[in-house]
Amino acid sequence: MKIGSCFYKGRTYLCVPDKNNVVSVPALDPQCPDCFSTVIDFLHTEDFSLESLKDFIRVAGDKIKIADSFELLAPIPRPLQNIMCLGLNYVDHVEETSTIMGREAKIPEHIIVFTKAANSVNAPYGDIPYDPGVSSKIDWESELGVIIGKPGKRIKAEHAYDHVFGYTVINDISARDLQRRHKQFFLAKSLEGSCPMGPFIVTTDEIKNPHDLEIQCRVNGKVKQKSNTKFQIFDIPTQIATISKGMNLEPGDIIATGTPSGVGFARTPPEYLIPGDVVECEVEKIGTIRNKITEVVNTKI
Repeated sequence: MKIGSCFYKGRTYLCVPDKNNVVSVPALDPQCPDCFSTVIDFLHTEDFSLESLKDFIRVAGDKIKIADSFELLAPIPRPLQNIMCLGLNYVDHVEETSTIMGREAKIPEHIIVFTKAANSVNAPYGDIPYDPGVSSKIDWESELGVIIGKPGKRIKAEHAYDHVFGYTVINDISARDLQRRHKQFFLAKSLEGSCPMGPFIVTTDEIKNPHDLEIQCRVNGKVKQKSNTKFQIFDIPTQIATISKGMNLEPGDIIATGTPSGVGFARTPPEYLIPGDVVECEVEKIGTIRNKITEVVNTKI
């Protein structure tokens, strides 16, 4: 099933798309102890399971409403921890990055992990702010996102999928000038609106093999990235086992699993997003997110 979050009549609700692609909202009394306004609320219930979620939607029954107007949010609008991201996790991305940097292409021996700030999350169709006073080299990175459903520490690779709730689409928007200037990832990856996500979480029962999904990025309708998740260097079980070795993974945590080749900075000449551009990221069986680059108007105080 697909599940997400939307803003409807002044509050956030769990939402699910119906057969006609209209979003249905479980419009339940906020005082009800069995009601949940966010995906994270539900994932943190003591007896959470995929079946309990399906039961919750079924029990909502006649209380389900077809929203006449709503704003679709990221499935997890504000994660409790930073988004965990993998760098250089596709062979072709390693090769293109090495070429542009003038160095020998070497496959990483260990997973490269960095984070994006939790408040960088953006809606699947939200505008991406462009502030030329901060960065003029805004780049795209289409990625498969993993949503953790069950907590754990020192999770063994063979049990990793037991901890996965579902999958989503992420655009790891990156400010390349900040990345080079500050010699690290965090500032460059954490600008406002730099983590569009969605449109929904697709639960694991609908995706039997997350390592055989087509992945694309288009800018103004032109394909910039086209690959398949089977080309990841470190698979999802390895990612989860490595990340959880020294820290707790919590329900609602998000892992962005890396991007394939075709990013803007590695092109000849380099290409970057500018105001008016529309960038689309798509992962097979999950969906497409679509975001417009919109210049920020700074007002002097």
